Amino acid sequence: MIPFYWLVALAVLLVIEIITLGLTTIWFAGGALVAFILSLFGVPWPVQIAVFLVVSILLLIFTRPVIEKKLNESRTKTNVNGMAGKEGKVTETIDNFNQKGTVVVNGLEWTARSSEDGLIIPEGSRVTINEVKGVKVFVTPLKDK
Repeated sequence: MIPFYWLVALAVLLVIEIITLGLTTIWFAGGALVAFILSLFGVPWPVQIAVFLVVSILLLIFTRPVIEKKLNESRTKTNVNGMAGKEGKVTETIDNFNQKGTVVVNGLEWTARSSEDGLIIPEGSRVTINEVKGVKVFVTPLKDK
């Protein structure tokens, strides 16, 4: 009867993974599969549970980061994550000391600061976005060609 319980656990964990797509229960489904196989060979119940936990945790620790990295490679950065490297136009002089400056990027106005302290970037300049922190973009001026 114990193999049946492991099959039910495996099925439930797989269904939860399919519904959530969060890469959380799939690792425990792997542990349940190994425990199911052990139960078919008559391994004692406490050993099955221990193996289930060990296999699940090992799968979670060692394979999850690799799989997530592979899945995230194909994702296109959007919104704030995709701002770095884009060009913008300064619409208000950027002066870190006076905490002033705005830039328009992709038709949106952002509060801007120079990535280099003490550097004042005049209105009308073209800049490159280096990073976004909160609601501010940090920029460097583009060199004229």
